[in-house]
Amino acid sequence: MRLQVFAAVTMLALMAGCAAPQKPAGKVEDVTEARATVTAVDQAQRLVTLKDENGDEMVVQVPETVKSLDQVKVGDELVVSYTEAVAWQVKPAGQGAPGVSADAGVTTAKPGEKPGGTVGQSVTVTTTITGIDPAAGTVTLTGPGGQSRTIKARDPANLKKVQVGDLVDITYSEAVAVAVRPASKK
Repeated sequence: MRLQVFAAVTMLALMAGCAAPQKPAGKVEDVTEARATVTAVDQAQRLVTLKDENGDEMVVQVPETVKSLDQVKVGDELVVSYTEAVAWQVKPAGQGAPGVSADAGVTTAKPGEKPGGTVGQSVTVTTTITGIDPAAGTVTLTGPGGQSRTIKARDPANLKKVQVGDLVDITYSEAVAVAVRPASKK
């Protein structure tokens, strides 16, 4: 009896996997990075002088929220990264509802570590597919407030994998990361 149940469950799982094509998903991301070398540190006034990759210098006032300024030394490298991304995922109707949600976060270096941290935020909008035009290679999305927008599919073959009523989660996120790295030993 157990073998028959196992066979039936396996067959249903295989049929379910074959019956529905994988819903489209993807992500586009861009990262910009800037580097500078620490040329001077004034602990008393909390000033750090930085020289960028072009040789230009600037003085930065370091806020009191940065607890490990004493860890920063001449020759250390400051790296600032800005990341911006858009991700999307299609899911069948009934697996959610149109809406908007947001999230944000902050991380900081632990006491005794070189200063650093991240600040990031993301917004997710769940829209409904209200139109598909295979000839034009477009899909119309209607947001939770009723506003519609027709967009060109990055991969027109994906239009065969979606249907009117499916939901699309679109997440825009951005983050800034700052890290101080020890001077390289030459």
